[in-house]
Amino acid sequence: PARYFDTKTTEPISFFLSGLEELLAWQPNSDDEFNVSAVPLARRQPPLQSRRPRTLVCHDMRGGYLEDRFIQGSATRNPYVFYHWRYIDIFVYFSHHTVTIPPVVWTNAAHRNSVPVLGTFITEWTDGEKLCEAFLAGGEEAFGAVAEQLARIAQHFRFDGWLVNIENKLSAAAVGNLPLFLRELTARVHSAVPGGLVIWYDSVLKDGTLSWQNELNDQNRMFFDVCDGLFTNYNWKEEQLERTQRLAGPRLNDIYVGVDVFARGDVIGGGFDTDKSLRLIRQFGLSAAIFAPGWVYEHLGKENFLQNENRFWGSLAEYLPTHSICTLPLTTSFCLGMGTSTFLDGKDEESGPWYDLSAQDIQPLYPEQQGTLSASCCLRDAWSGGSSLQLQGTIPPGEERVAVRLFSLQMPAPPKLFLTLLYKLEGPQPDDFTVALEVTTWDSGICFEGNPTSLPEPNGRYHPRFLPAPPPFLAKLLAACHRGSHGWTSRCYELELQDCSLRDLSLIVSRQQPSLQETPFSCLLGEVRVLDVASVAAAPPQVLSVEASQLWWQ
Repeated sequence: PARYFDTKTTEPISFFLSGLEELLAWQPNSDDEFNVSAVPLARRQPPLQSRRPRTLVCHDMRGGYLEDRFIQGSATRNPYVFYHWRYIDIFVYFSHHTVTIPPVVWTNAAHRNSVPVLGTFITEWTDGEKLCEAFLAGGEEAFGAVAEQLARIAQHFRFDGWLVNIENKLSAAAVGNLPLFLRELTARVHSAVPGGLVIWYDSVLKDGTLSWQNELNDQNRMFFDVCDGLFTNYNWKEEQLERTQRLAGPRLNDIYVGVDVFARGDVIGGGFDTDKSLRLIRQFGLSAAIFAPGWVYEHLGKENFLQNENRFWGSLAEYLPTHSICTLPLTTSFCLGMGTSTFLDGKDEESGPWYDLSAQDIQPLYPEQQGTLSASCCLRDAWSGGSSLQLQGTIPPGEERVAVRLFSLQMPAPPKLFLTLLYKLEGPQPDDFTVALEVTTWDSGICFEGNPTSLPEPNGRYHPRFLPAPPPFLAKLLAACHRGSHGWTSRCYELELQDCSLRDLSLIVSRQQPSLQETPFSCLLGEVRVLDVASVAAAPPQVLSVEASQLWWQ
C-alpha cells in the first residue's frame, strides 16, 4: 500500500493522516510496524518535570516528510540533521497534515538522547472549521473518539504526545467542548504513554474567534489549565512576558514562548539574533519554543550547514539549560546519522552519501570557547558510522593542558568503571601531545579513589588508570584496547570509586613539553565508552524464538 511503502522503491516510509475519517478509521496493522520506534526514551537528569525553564524545538521544513520519511535511510547528499539534543527538552515534528505522526527516525534519534517527541494535530481554514464542527460540536462521544485515537496512535508508534493547533474559528458549541476535549486527550495520553505530553498552541479564544494572543491571558487560559503547556505565538513584546509570568504562577515553566527563527512578522530577534529573544524569555523564567531552526539549513544553504549549525546553537547555549546522562553503559561513536562514506573500525568501507537518523549516536555537548576551543562534526574520517567528533583549539602559553567537557553525567558511581577511547591526533606534530580521559565527581569530601587510605583531590578529579590489556572476562567486549588501526589510537582505562556521584567526562589534551608559545591542536574522537564492570560481566539474557517478516531480497 502506498501509504506505507514508497511507490518507486517499495521501501517502508513514514506517513501522516489526512482528515477526520482517516484518523477515526486508523487501526494498527502489520504494514506500519516499520514505523514503531525501536528506541525507548532514555532517562535524564534533571527529569523533564523539574522546576526550571525548558526548551522546545518545533521542526517545520517544507511541509515535512522529506528524505526523513525513508525509515531505512536514503542516499541523500547534505541532508538536514539535528544533533544539539543535550540543549533541548522537547522535539515537535510539525506539518500541515491533520495528524502528523513523527517519522520514526526522528523519534529514535531523540529518544536515544533523552528527548521526548510530539506529533501535531492541526485544523486550518474552512476545512478545519468543518472538521472541528464534526468532532467538537458533536458532543462527548465524538470528541472522546478523537482523543482516544490520538492517544492510541502515540502509544502504538511509541512517541510521546501531541501539539494541538486549532487555526480556525469555532462555533459556540464547538468551543464549549474544546476544554473538555483537551482535558480528555491529556488524560488519555498520560495513561497510554509514560511521561506523555499535550501542548496547546495559542490560537483560538474562549469565544471561538481565531486571534493569536502572544501571551497567556483570560481569553486562552481555560485551554492551558487542562493540558501540559501553552506554546505562544511569536509576536510578543516584553510587557506580554511580564503579564504571562504573573498569570502563570507556579506553572511558569509550562509556558513555551514562541520564537520564529525566520523572524516573520513583528518579532524580537530571529536568525543569528535569536539569542535576543531567549535572553528576554529567560529573564521572566519562562520556557521557550524555538520554531523552524531549520532556517540555518534552508536560508544559509546546505554547503556549510554543520559549521553554521554549531554557530547558531553556540550563540544560544548560555540560555539553554542542558540535561545529563544518568544511565550506563554510555557508548558512542558520535555518528550524526549521515555521512559521505560509511566507516567500520576506522576503514572507509563504502563511499557515497547516506542519511538515516535512526543510526545517530548519543551526542555530546558541543563546547565553544571563543578562539581557544571548538567541537564539531568531521565527515571525512570516522571510526564507525559516518562521522567523528573533531576537537580543535590551542593550549595557552605557559599552560600544560586543556580540558574538553564531552558529557555531563549525573548518577551514583558504580564501584568500578571501565572506559575506552579511540582517537586520532592530527596536525603537523601530533607526537607533541598526549590525550586522556578525566572523570569528575560530586561529594568529593566522602569520595575516594581505589582504597580508602588515599585522600582525593579536593575537587574530585580522577584520571582513570591506563590498562595495557583488558581483563580476560572482558577481552571480547574490550577488543578495542588492541584494535587501533588506520591511524586510530586505542586506550582502555579502569577507575575504582566509592560513595560518590559521577559528574563530568572530559578529554584532556596535554603537551609533552612545557612551552611559552600557544600550541594549536586537532584531535578526532572516534569512540568513547563508559561501562559499569558489574553489569558488563553479567551474562546477557538469552534471546528466544526470533521471527523475521517483510523480507525483500535484492
